[in-house]
Amino acid sequence: MSADQQQDQLPGDSRFFKRSGPFALKRLLEATGAEAVGNADAETLFEGVAPLHAAGPRHVSFLDNRRYLSLLQETGAGAVILGPAFADKVPEGCTALVSREPYLAWSRVARLFHPLSPAQEKRHPTAVIGENVTIGRQVEIGPFAVIGDGAQIGDGCVIGAHAMLGDHVVLGAGCRIGAHVTLSHALLGERVVLYPGARIGQDGFGFAVGSEGFETVPQLGRVILEDGVEIGANSTIDRGSMRDTVIGAGTRIDNLVQIGHNARLGRCCIVVSQAGVSGSTEIEDFVTIAAQAGLIGHIHIGRKARIGAQCGVMNDVEAGADVIGSPAMPFREFFRNVATLRKLSRK
Repeated sequence: MSADQQQDQLPGDSRFFKRSGPFALKRLLEATGAEAVGNADAETLFEGVAPLHAAGPRHVSFLDNRRYLSLLQETGAGAVILGPAFADKVPEGCTALVSREPYLAWSRVARLFHPLSPAQEKRHPTAVIGENVTIGRQVEIGPFAVIGDGAQIGDGCVIGAHAMLGDHVVLGAGCRIGAHVTLSHALLGERVVLYPGARIGQDGFGFAVGSEGFETVPQLGRVILEDGVEIGANSTIDRGSMRDTVIGAGTRIDNLVQIGHNARLGRCCIVVSQAGVSGSTEIEDFVTIAAQAGLIGHIHIGRKARIGAQCGVMNDVEAGADVIGSPAMPFREFFRNVATLRKLSRK
């Protein structure tokens, strides 16, 4: 492989990603809490991160899956982050950075070499700023952004091109609002990230049926996004009808997710792409909802429950339960039913 071909396979293209470093081995150990196994000196410098097959002697790489052991044995990386089970598989000349949480360690090293670009205190001349807007220090406002009257923007926020913040919206410090986001009737904590195209705070799906058709019911609640929440591209979160829609601290919502009015998600939940949560559903802390799952309204999902992909959830789910299928049922019951059907089909 030529040097140019190898360079093309390295992550962190400098045209798109900020670069930092080099960093000494001892700095990597401080950042990760990993233990170095090998002969590398604590002052050995590393220049970046790379996959096993493309890494060179100044790169840090990563392994957490046994199926890639062959790549580990052939890697040219100077150091590899991995779990204790793989520490003795590292080739000669390569330093093992052994961690009981290798993926977390990898995240911290990658972020060390490629830190998030800080907000710059600048405002594009095409941005439209309403009256009585409070803007903190070091705030970056992109082209054609619109900020409504009375909005409050905390220190270090970034507001992307064509984003629209409605009247009296509140952003805590360090929030990042992507391009073409619309945000209304919402209060955001600190370090909230809304990826491009997210729609937060629009009317919930509420209507009454009259003799002459449907009549829209006023949606009088808000959306509360607590500290550290991230909302993926083109996802939508409706404001509440009478009470607030709340997304708990640290929760991660993937692209193309719908959260209905009055829904309440706890801390550190995961909702994967194309899932839908209907109105007034209560979801406790650390719940995982896999792709394309659908939850009807007015149900309760217990702490640390896991909802499988394409699951249809029509009843409450107990804390710690794993469910799959439509209608949702415990994993073992679901696969037992599948096995029974297969046996019957052979008769």
